[in-house]
Amino acid sequence: MQRSGEAKDQETSAGSGHSTVSGFPRVKCPGQNVLARALCLFAIPQLQAVAPRRPLWRQPVAVLALAWLVAVILGAVLAPYLAPEGPLVADPTRALLPPGPGDPLGTDTLGRDVLTRLLWGGRWTLVMAGVALALTIALGLPLGLLAGSQGGTLDAVLMRLLDAWLAFPGLLLAMTVVAILGPGLLPAAIGVGLSAAAPYARVARATARAIRAQPYIDAARALGASPWRIAVRHILPNAAPTLIAFALAQFARVLLSGASLNFLGLGAPPGTPDWGAMLDEGRSYLRTAPWMATFPGLVLTLTVLAANLLGDRVQE
Repeated sequence: MQRSGEAKDQETSAGSGHSTVSGFPRVKCPGQNVLARALCLFAIPQLQAVAPRRPLWRQPVAVLALAWLVAVILGAVLAPYLAPEGPLVADPTRALLPPGPGDPLGTDTLGRDVLTRLLWGGRWTLVMAGVALALTIALGLPLGLLAGSQGGTLDAVLMRLLDAWLAFPGLLLAMTVVAILGPGLLPAAIGVGLSAAAPYARVARATARAIRAQPYIDAARALGASPWRIAVRHILPNAAPTLIAFALAQFARVLLSGASLNFLGLGAPPGTPDWGAMLDEGRSYLRTAPWMATFPGLVLTLTVLAANLLGDRVQE
């Protein structure tokens, strides 16, 4: 009886030019055009019936991505306790052993445990990515916020500088910085951070421009708020969700770029258990010992994918 009553209400609403969905207010479709009224009556219930987005902790993909990132970070932080023997302990008598009970991920050409080197290598890889991301935000956020909140000539000048900055391929710019400063963890992080700062500044500028057009910004300006106060107290907090989501995407980019520099031998010193360097060491043994390159590549791929997926979900 209840279902028939709801159907009767919907039929009555349709006949009267109203659209009613349970839990939503009645919406009237104005106009005398029969086709327009029919389209309105069909579209409004479909739009109203769309469920709101679920919170982040109720999205399985986001939870899995976050869990993987937390596991990778914990593995890197707890590496001295999980693998106290260290990543440089070699045993030539156990070289190129396949994955087994004693060595879950096998050993490399010097008999070093691949799992141990992955745990310790996460420290180098994540630290490099963290330093590069911090430099990206430190450079890109002020430039983008200043250009987007001020506008005018300053915006035009800064955008032309960013266009020239973006003209250099990111990896080539990072390699140039490493060539000038010399190979090492810090020069590689600086090069990767500089290459990712310009895209972050463009996103920050676009977000600031969209927020600057809101009425409450005009109200704050009318009350005498200074441009810097408007940028810090009004624009930046409202731009934070977008900027945080893009920072996660940039983390995936700098992580991959840093691993690429280490793969080319321009980052960490030789023998350092970095994921990119481990890929370089294992590429010559893809036929005889594929686990040397497979597991570092898999961990790097999953970490980059998790950062991208989590950034997408946070932005939504």
